[in-house]
Amino acid sequence: MKPLTVIGFLGSTLDASKFGPSRWSKWRPSVALTMHEDLRVDRFVMLHGTPHARLAEYIAEDIASISPETTVDRRVLDLVDPWDFEEVYGKLLDFARAYPFDPDAEDYLIHITTGTHVAQICLFLLTEAHYLPGRLLQTQPAKRGEDGGAPGRWTSIDLDLSRYDSIATRFAAASAESTSFLKSGIDTKNAPFNRLIDEIEQVAVRSRAPVLLIGPTGAGKSQLARRIYELKKLKHQVQGPFVEVNCATLKGDGAMSALFGHKKGAFTGAAADRPGLLRTADTGMLFLDEIGELGLDEQAMILRAIEDKRFLPVGADKEVSSDFQLIAGTNRDLGRAVAEGRFRDDLYARLNLWTFALPGLAERREDIEPNLDYELDRFAEREGTRVTFNKEARERYLAFATSLDAIWAGNFRDLAASVTRMATFSPKGRIDSDCVASEIARLTRLWASDTKGDDDGLDPLLGDVALAALDPFDRVQLAHVVATCRRSRSLSEAGRALFAASRARRTSSNDADRLRKYLTRFGLEWGQVSG
Repeated sequence: MKPLTVIGFLGSTLDASKFGPSRWSKWRPSVALTMHEDLRVDRFVMLHGTPHARLAEYIAEDIASISPETTVDRRVLDLVDPWDFEEVYGKLLDFARAYPFDPDAEDYLIHITTGTHVAQICLFLLTEAHYLPGRLLQTQPAKRGEDGGAPGRWTSIDLDLSRYDSIATRFAAASAESTSFLKSGIDTKNAPFNRLIDEIEQVAVRSRAPVLLIGPTGAGKSQLARRIYELKKLKHQVQGPFVEVNCATLKGDGAMSALFGHKKGAFTGAAADRPGLLRTADTGMLFLDEIGELGLDEQAMILRAIEDKRFLPVGADKEVSSDFQLIAGTNRDLGRAVAEGRFRDDLYARLNLWTFALPGLAERREDIEPNLDYELDRFAEREGTRVTFNKEARERYLAFATSLDAIWAGNFRDLAASVTRMATFSPKGRIDSDCVASEIARLTRLWASDTKGDDDGLDPLLGDVALAALDPFDRVQLAHVVATCRRSRSLSEAGRALFAASRARRTSSNDADRLRKYLTRFGLEWGQVSG
């Protein structure tokens, strides 16, 4: 049986009494909850204000005299107005976030009999939202003529309610001082990524030149761009809005109008003037995601707008001005696009002053755990319900998430979706091993479906002639080996993953050498297939 901790307010009225033997005949809820034979309280966390410190000491002494096995943990919680809902809820939320709860090691009861009605409601809501991971405890005096006397009666309430969305909840921003503003308070461990963020932070506060963020879909380009904007706004370096546009959605004649605006009557359907996204971003920041999808004409006008802060709306006779800072994002190789004539070399040169390559999640496996906690916090902020893993489930999920079996094809979007699914399927606020097992199976199916029929990546490695001479059986096997190598940090790590089963049956092995010899059969070396 796990130890039991009770958390509740000192009852400044109900717990008060005259000193003397007569006090034992009065029902005092904080004392009475330790008097029940069928309710062993190992720890009582007593919340009280400074003015009631003497009463709290008095009650603690009485509890010690009748229940020496109960430890009284007095916590001062001063309230300017105990009837102010916002203040009470906020301070209780701060208490809940700071308390070292361990539901795997102990049980919790939240005593809602004492305190103001506002405090009782706040305790209820925080318990229902799993910020206080326990059951509600309600106590009351014995009815007239009922056995029990001073202890009275107690009832435990196990909440299983749908989301309580009728109240605006306050969420404290928990950003550790040692982490970068641009990382949203996430304590990332990947050294190359941390160095990259430090560089971006320096550029963000010291330069107004365009910034180019490159990286795979879902690597966090959009979120990082917004954080750069928020950092500059915090330092009063921008006043206008953050304007984001996915250039892949801008097609045909509508692209010019969306970006640069148009005059009324410029074309069929232009019933009114349109300012365009560049003018909307004036004195602010414009984030052009997937800039490689823009047409050459739009690229030329973007370059003029960056350099001269002026451009011509569609159908206009007069140029307009807009002073914005540009951040561009892409998952394409813009250097190759320039060589192929699909991207202007002069625009690429203008963007290439500050270029930062964001790695995918599979390249930052040590950062999966802190990002897992970040996604749980985002879910709590979004849904108003705190969801956590039990110890075994968390270990199982992280073991899979950090293994080579986890491809993370969609990068952080995959992780965010995964956390949302598990949290949604855990209405009691605890993600268990069964839920994790189902999610691992779901991700495995998802990634298998995503990669089916895709380019296996062997063409640039072997060339047409060598591929034509390769049996389909060998091609599938080689493609799997190459994919594993690209997800691995070293030749040895890839070898261990590929030969895990056969290694267990051998007395000695050199997986790295075995893999090197396999690659040599196809004229390949580790440097060609890694990363």
